[in-house]
Amino acid sequence: MQKPLISILTPFKNTEAYLAECLDSILKQSYTHWELLIVDDHSTDSSYEVVKRFAKNDNRIKLIKNEGNGIIEALKLAFKLSKGDFITRMDSDDIMPPNKLKVLATNLLNYGKQHVAVGLVKYFCDGGVKEGYKSYEQWLNTLTEIGSNYSEIYKECVIPSPCWMVYRDDLIACDAFNPNRYPEDYDLTFRFYKHQYKCIPCNDVLHYWRDYNTRTSRTHIHYAQNHFTTLKLHYFLDVDYDPKRTLVIWGAGTKGKLIAKILTRKGIPFEWICDNPNKIGRDIYGTKLRAFNYLKQLTNAQSIITVANKKAQKEIRAYLKQIDMKPVEDYVFFC
Repeated sequence: MQKPLISILTPFKNTEAYLAECLDSILKQSYTHWELLIVDDHSTDSSYEVVKRFAKNDNRIKLIKNEGNGIIEALKLAFKLSKGDFITRMDSDDIMPPNKLKVLATNLLNYGKQHVAVGLVKYFCDGGVKEGYKSYEQWLNTLTEIGSNYSEIYKECVIPSPCWMVYRDDLIACDAFNPNRYPEDYDLTFRFYKHQYKCIPCNDVLHYWRDYNTRTSRTHIHYAQNHFTTLKLHYFLDVDYDPKRTLVIWGAGTKGKLIAKILTRKGIPFEWICDNPNKIGRDIYGTKLRAFNYLKQLTNAQSIITVANKKAQKEIRAYLKQIDMKPVEDYVFFC
């Protein structure tokens, strides 16, 4: 029985310094039945020539020029031209360990359709990895080890864009790369969640994530936090919001205000609480802010928590656990 063909989709733009290392890592995979659809998104450096040299020596590498602009258009084109039974992504500045494709494919075969194969990730950087990225790596890997990624889906993207694999049919069923919504990796993660594809637990580091100052996720407006908040609220209202319950916003900072503004515009009723004495009692966007103890007057509440302070978050979690409220079902953290 022939092994499933894996299609690796990789957009690139001006990553000439890292492409050779990335492509070498793909060529060294122990699982060899793959094709690489690698799309040049209008590079202005010598990236295209780097890939062209590799493609000349291995016909599994298919070099394409983006017909549109941006990562989403590049992914759409790569997927359109792909033939694989399994689909995965790879970033052109990152590195695969030799067992990555084998582990992901084996897990998919063992668990079957409507599953997402994921793996642990590790950041690396010439100047040293910053604490924020170390924290994100640890948080993400803790979820992945037990396959509980969706339990904190509204906090951050819980499936790293270059470290997942799914059946082709499952990707098509959740509309693949068609929605023109950024961040595109977080949007796809939400659609996996909406379609109830289960994450397969994994204890192997399967992706080395390079960090540097000019990386797209650091510099492009599409990856700014305000886009995250808008995207989170879009899927919360689509998937988890229950209009029969009392919706409560916790916190009146930037995120809390943005959510309140969107809900007000949509005509969705909500209560709004905070712990800032300078804001309690004020009317913002037509809603009066109340103190946290107002919660005791509410029944059957469903909460969006935008409180960023880590100590306060722990206290909130402890309080919600004490009153038998469950994550996602009864409350979500948006930070």
